[in-house]
Amino acid sequence: MTDARTDPAARLRGTSVGVLTAALAVAAHGAAGGGWPAGAVTAQLALLAVTLGAVASILRAANRATVLVGLLGAGQLIAHALLAIDGHTHGSHPLQPGALMLAAHLVAVTVGALLIAGGTRFCTALSRVLRAVARRVPAIPAATAQVAGRSADQPLQSARLLATSVSHRGPPVSTLR
Repeated sequence: MTDARTDPAARLRGTSVGVLTAALAVAAHGAAGGGWPAGAVTAQLALLAVTLGAVASILRAANRATVLVGLLGAGQLIAHALLAIDGHTHGSHPLQPGALMLAAHLVAVTVGALLIAGGTRFCTALSRVLRAVARRVPAIPAATAQVAGRSADQPLQSARLLATSVSHRGPPVSTLR
């Protein structure tokens, strides 16, 4: 297993977990008859998505589908509670999910976790291949062209520009020569 700091897919995995958490929560909320979340709930959902994304990118075991199912499932439970507190009601109690909604969330979380885990494995394999190819390609030596140095000092031009300047701030032109 690779360290989370050197894992090439860690950021991709974290971003995917965060985006999927927020998108799935808002889509399920809309499908159940609720509108777009507004105000503080939107900020709380964004904070939840960023937090879960950061955990998924830092957590070493988050490249396994079972860990991703746990992260995404926890995200959906917290997001459901946030959206239910906002006033969206379905079922007999706002915080009590119906069986169909629970099954839909479970399927979506499982499929999402499998896709993210597969994408993580693909990204890791692709980065290994690219590193191996980069090691085998010989480095092209840089051309060393010698350029003759030129002096950019032009004392007559500088004195003429200073003598015709509008501003008289600074030392007199005669002292610069």
